Amino acid sequence: MLKADGLDDAIIGIGERCGQEDILVYDVGKVIDILIQRDGMNYDEAHEFFSYNIVGAWHGEETPIWVRPYTEDED
Repeated sequence: MLKADGLDDAIIGIGERCGQEDILVYDVGKVIDILIQRDGMNYDEAHEFFSYNIVGAWHGEETPIWVRPYTEDED
């Protein structure tokens, strides 16, 4: 499984997929908080960095998944 450097505190579990290797699952909110606290970014900077540099990075089939809590308002 691939790990995102410096984001261990945002890991919330392991994802299983049929016929594929397990992958790490990260909480997006926790990742944003880490970027704010560790790197001194404000929320908008952290969100932009996350969107472009973390979610936007594909490292093959073992690329982690990034999860936001689901709410019914999003339906």
